[in-house]
Amino acid sequence: MATFRLQGSKVLAVSMTGDAVKAKNGSMVAYDGQMAFKKMGGGGEGLRGMVTRRLTGEQMEVMEVRGQGTCWFADRASEINLVSLHGDKLWVEASNLLCTDAGLRTGTTFTGMRGGATGNGLFTTTVEGTGQAAIMSDGPAVVLRVTPQYPLQVDPGAYIAHQGNLQQHFQSGVTFRTLMGEGGGEAFQIRFEGDGLVYVQPSERNTIGGDV
Repeated sequence: MATFRLQGSKVLAVSMTGDAVKAKNGSMVAYDGQMAFKKMGGGGEGLRGMVTRRLTGEQMEVMEVRGQGTCWFADRASEINLVSLHGDKLWVEASNLLCTDAGLRTGTTFTGMRGGATGNGLFTTTVEGTGQAAIMSDGPAVVLRVTPQYPLQVDPGAYIAHQGNLQQHFQSGVTFRTLMGEGGGEAFQIRFEGDGLVYVQPSERNTIGGDV
């Protein structure tokens, strides 16, 4: 299995010994050793995955990198966070997914009605299995714990990913921006209940259906 490590907070180094990873197309910034690069359609899921992503709006151009040596990945100076999966599932916005072990399965799941954003629609990319994934954020990500006693409300523009046994609900609500008269319409929030982790970024996408 490939070895993931961060060099600083904005560059991912992946060491491979004949194995492979799936990475965002065009995110390779350097490599040593012998590497082969192959563009994959639909996030590596073949024609069915490609069609699903076109229908859902979860755009994910992916390449497979295989070889012996080290490959470095980065994307527009985004902050990078490593997530270890042990047979569980990660839900992540497609635009925030940088790299995964090739053995991890990727898919698309319906998440419900919400205010959409560019690359942030009604569907979310899933990553499942055992291995590592690297996710990106605009600024240092914050990992927030959700417990049955303490549900969490999240701005959909700041949401990156979540994992664990969480239920996700989309609802309209009053926010600080609405109270200050800065909202552009009806505001939406994501409510998480259960037990798990939610990753948020300190920068918001522009959402449809109002600022949140």
